[in-house]
Formats: sequence, C-alpha cells, structure tokens
Amino acid sequence: MTSASFYPVGTPGQPWGSTEKAEWRARQRKQRDYGDDVASRVEGFKSRFDVVEYGRLDDSPDGVYPLFAVRSRDWNDAMPIALVTGGVHGYETSGVHGALQFIDRHMQDYAGRINLVVVPCVSPWAYERINRWNPDALDPNRSFHANSPAGESAALLRLVEPLKGRVLMHIDLHETTDSDESEFRPALAARDGVLFEPGTIPDGFYLVDDSENRQPEFQKAIIAAVEQVTHIAPADPDGTIIGSPVVAPGVIEYALVSLGLCAGITGARYTTTTEVYPDSPRATPQQCNDAQVAAVRSALDYALAQR
Repeated sequence: MTSASFYPVGTPGQPWGSTEKAEWRARQRKQRDYGDDVASRVEGFKSRFDVVEYGRLDDSPDGVYPLFAVRSRDWNDAMPIALVTGGVHGYETSGVHGALQFIDRHMQDYAGRINLVVVPCVSPWAYERINRWNPDALDPNRSFHANSPAGESAALLRLVEPLKGRVLMHIDLHETTDSDESEFRPALAARDGVLFEPGTIPDGFYLVDDSENRQPEFQKAIIAAVEQVTHIAPADPDGTIIGSPVVAPGVIEYALVSLGLCAGITGARYTTTTEVYPDSPRATPQQCNDAQVAAVRSALDYALAQR
C-alpha cells in the first residue's frame, strides 16, 4: 500500500520506463496459487462440461499459466451464446470465485437453452499476486483491442473471435476495492507520471452499462436480483459513482469498446460489468460470490426472456 502523495517506484512527474516497470514487478509477491484455486477446480468440471485450454501465458520466471474456458457440453449452433468472464483484474477475488461457483452450481440449469462459455480467470499472474495489472504493468481491462500488448487480453480476444455475431449476452465480473484508492490508482498515476487525485470507493454493488449500447432494463433486472444478496452502492453527493454520472440506481456507463474494456469484446446485445464491494463491513466474501452469481443468473434469465 502507499500514501496518497507518494508511490515507492519511479520519480514523481515522470512516466515509468522499463527500469521502473521491472522494479515494480520485483516488488510483487505471490500470495495465492492459481493451480490450487482455479486450475484444479476447472479440472473437476470435466465430467460435466467441456474444458478448453485457450492459451498459455509465459510469465517467466514466475511461471507458465494455462488459460481455461468452460463450455456447455450440449453445444448447439442453433442456440445463442452467452459469455461470462472473471479475473480480468486478478485481485478481484469474487469475480474468479463467483464464476467458479456459477459453473459448479448453476451452469447445468441452462443446458439446452443457451450455449455458455465461462472464463473464470483471465489474468492468472495477477490473481496470484492480488494485483490489477499484468507483469508488464499493463491493465488488461484497457487492452481489449487489435494488436493488444497484454497477453491476457489478446488470448481472450482470440477465443471470442469465432463467436462474434452470435453472442447474446456477456457479463464481466469485477470488484471495486479499498485497495483501488490506496494502491492501484496511486500506482497508475506514478506509472503515467501524473498527479494522483484522491477519490472515493463506492459502498456497495454497481454495474457499468455500455454508453454506446444502452440496455437499461437489463441492468435494472440485475440490480433487482443482486439487492436480494447485498446492498447497492448509492451515488456520491455529486450524483456520481467513481466520477461517472449515475443513470439509474446502481448503474453508470462507459464506452466499452473505445476504452478497450472486456465487456465490449463480443458485440453482444446485452453487456454489463459488475462491481462488487468486498471491503464493506456489510458483506462477507461468500455474499460477494453470491452477488456475482445472482448477477450472472439474472443476466441470463433476462436475455433469454427477450429472445
């Protein structure tokens, strides 16, 4: 963690070069194990679903990470497709474990209704180090575009490319944590050589809709389901959440494609990004996972009902 006025890598006001990025990477320590937490659980799904290794990331000397997608076994090209992604930011724990919980407890419920592709952990190196960035100090969730410099983003884009035009719904599972303000936003300012400007962390769950493809009723249905599990973030006094205008209770908007965000990669009719607040005294880790699962289920149910 760091103070609001100083980050321990680089020179204030000067963007990082390769030396500073290497110093930043050397400071990161493995804190949990992708193989134990994710890969072994995905292995256990093989009796019920198709498991695809869609790529490998060579993050030597730290390791080589296989990337997994879990697909419906009863795949039918006549049915629409839904994509669920988690762990684009590896430190966002409930995105990963919520996706795994959905696969385990609910994915089979949609057999014969929709083809499902679930990618529970897009960024394994960052998952292990509880970090937002990849080893090159890049944010994968600003890197979903052609010729992406982030291997995590490029691999997912390759997986999704053959599905474009057939994806009905894509939900991307994220968290907004207290460490965003104490660590990751200061690191971003230091990396880019700009002044860090303190902000606020939303106290509760919220969604990010696509400003170029607004689906307000879709977002509303997800909020209604999630508020049965955990509290919804109120707007700040200025009517915003993380600086963006609140367009409906618990909903803000970003231009997903132009910002290179994961939820914009499929061209799906229905898209959203969830944001859980795991540091709230009003929410347990299990509630955070349950909120992600409630969001996925309600998103699927809504999209299927509108066909």
